[in-house]
Amino acid sequence: MKKLLLLIGLFCANALAQDYPSRPVRLLVGFPPGGAMDAIARIVSPRLAEALGQPFVVENRPGAGGAIAADALARASADGYTLLLAESGTLIIPAMNPKVAYDPLKHFAPVAGACSLPLAFVVTPGFPAASVAELIAALKANPGKHSYASPGIGTLQHLAFELFQRRAGVSAVHVPYKGAGAMMPDLMSGQVGIGVVSAPVAVAQHKAGKIRALAVTSPQRMASAPAIPSLAETLPGFSAAPNVFVVAPMGAAKEIVSRLNGVMRGALASREAEEGFAKLGATAMPLGPAELGAQIAREVAQWAAVVKDAGIKVE
Repeated sequence: MKKLLLLIGLFCANALAQDYPSRPVRLLVGFPPGGAMDAIARIVSPRLAEALGQPFVVENRPGAGGAIAADALARASADGYTLLLAESGTLIIPAMNPKVAYDPLKHFAPVAGACSLPLAFVVTPGFPAASVAELIAALKANPGKHSYASPGIGTLQHLAFELFQRRAGVSAVHVPYKGAGAMMPDLMSGQVGIGVVSAPVAVAQHKAGKIRALAVTSPQRMASAPAIPSLAETLPGFSAAPNVFVVAPMGAAKEIVSRLNGVMRGALASREAEEGFAKLGATAMPLGPAELGAQIAREVAQWAAVVKDAGIKVE
């Protein structure tokens, strides 16, 4: 009888996967239209729709650094018709804000990796450092004297530099801004000496001579800017590049997750994705569910430790 029930269950699951999707799928994005996350969603969603024969509707739910969309996913039915395009910052929020209800490890079912969006460590042109090693030396020679800018408290840019300080054994004063737009003029004018910005912005301003890009936060150099080293070349194992990925509500059928992963890999391999990602400075990251789950667990642990050590709280 148990074997019969198991066979019936497998048959139903396979039938469900074959019929999926039979109606439009919502792809939640926790950020407003026009940004990098929205751009990534609109690059991959037409490819997914074409492969599966149903619309993948991008639904922007901005607010609280992506927490509003993440909470909506956690509350959604685990039928595969609501997905979330998440990023590393989504994983950090619960560690900083106890009021957040979702838990990435309990409420997210890993579906597929999308891409990595490197950040970059930059300095104002007059800063006495032309490399990461020289930056470390300057900070060690003057503990707490220099300041670094980020787009805000609790952003991955902020946490990336906090991680760097702990790995390098240095200290600097954090100057949080209200977004990257407010931060860049002060960096370029020398009001603040060090900053962490998105890699495409860093590369463009580095070429213009307005700032000096020292390194990217991804484990490897960017293909589009191979002359800029990675931080890992100075601090082995260092990785603080925001990763972008797709998750479903926990409990989503494995067959549906597997099918979504397959079509996502196809979408990432498309010419449209390659060209779109190149404009964003993104690197495709076609991870399977198990690989993505392991990555999410590593990031949750890494950033929770940084948040606790630095005493960072956001409400």
